Amino acid sequence: MKTEFIDVSDTKKNLVVEIPSTVVDAEIDKVSRDYSKAARIPGFRPGKVPAKVVRQRFRDQILHDVAHGLIPRAVNDALRERGVEPVDTPDIRDVVVEEGQPLKFTATFDTVPPIDPGDYASITLRRKPVQVESTAVEDALGRLRDRAARYEPVEGRGIENGDSVLLDMTRTAMGAPASEGEQAPEPSTDRHSNVTVDIGASANPPGFDDQLAGLLTGESKSFDVIYPDDYEIKELAGTTVKYAVEVKAIRTRAVPELDDEFAKDMGEFESLEGLRTRVRQDLEHEMRHEVGRDTRAELLRQLATRVTFDVPATLVDREIDRRVEEFVRRLIEQQIDPMKTNINWEEFRERQRDAAIDAVKGALVLDEVARREHVEVSEAEVDAEVGRYAERTGRTAAAVRARLEKEGGLARLYSGLRREKSVDFLLGRATVIQEG
Repeated sequence: MKTEFIDVSDTKKNLVVEIPSTVVDAEIDKVSRDYSKAARIPGFRPGKVPAKVVRQRFRDQILHDVAHGLIPRAVNDALRERGVEPVDTPDIRDVVVEEGQPLKFTATFDTVPPIDPGDYASITLRRKPVQVESTAVEDALGRLRDRAARYEPVEGRGIENGDSVLLDMTRTAMGAPASEGEQAPEPSTDRHSNVTVDIGASANPPGFDDQLAGLLTGESKSFDVIYPDDYEIKELAGTTVKYAVEVKAIRTRAVPELDDEFAKDMGEFESLEGLRTRVRQDLEHEMRHEVGRDTRAELLRQLATRVTFDVPATLVDREIDRRVEEFVRRLIEQQIDPMKTNINWEEFRERQRDAAIDAVKGALVLDEVARREHVEVSEAEVDAEVGRYAERTGRTAAAVRARLEKEGGLARLYSGLRREKSVDFLLGRATVIQEG
């Protein structure tokens, strides 16, 4: 077998292959015999059809089967001989297969050049101190009070700031005005019954609360909300949404006093001071996790700078897909239909590209560190991660594992765990400066 490797770029390669005619003809004979056993042709008994007739009648199918039988083996042999590992299945093109002739084709694939992670100790990270201010503790206690608030019905007045309002609501997204020469997007409408809206909440659309102010129970109103061009959620900036609401009920929140009785209602606390201590401990725990995430993110940013080549587009697109899927999942969790958001998904994908490139670079360096330092993940660690996921989703570990095996997710899970262990390895050898 003749092979020629062609470097198209640092990451893209072409493999030109020529399989000898003797090998091709032998495979044609083998496939033809299989066809002869199964062929049903008038005038011939089953299994007794002459090879020449079979080759004439099923020529295209036979040559197709020959190519599919020989090409994958040839590609795998050539890659293994060179020690090359593609990041995805090679793209096969320019296939030429004929009886009595060599089988020729070109395989195009992406690969990752050698990566030098550099001196681990040269990675310098700054870790913020874990300090919880007293104001943060009091704010957290205030949020606990808010969550413990009870709602009492309101009679004899209209909606005021701070009220909780029960609505039937119809929402029609008109989108942004079309540019000259462009067609305006089709409006999308969704209806919701018994929606609870907290007047004054930061998540409410701009001007929405003002439109409801003063409405009485049983009253209806239609109005527009125009999102400003500089709105923080870019997908909504400059768009118009029409609302039609009917007020079903108005309730006011009764917030409990912050005292020992309130602390006892929160759990096994004898006093407010005991609750305050627990809140501080929980905030410190959260801050340690946040500091850890920030330190990890900075480590990955520095690792990404150690990759000097343009990473394969296949890996970047795969990371963009993952980010889009994660964003869609969050929308669904918020009961937002992704198809009714007027999001330009192509633009959204493109905005993920730079971050995706850095993420891929960081992951490639972690994989190289794992290879060099023999970082491995045990079956017990995989089982433990499957169990944690099962617990979070309310499913059995067996069901989670079965689905991962079916979707090829176990390999991704293993890879993710190995990269996390590589992060821990690097953090143990990097120069970490404790601030404060």
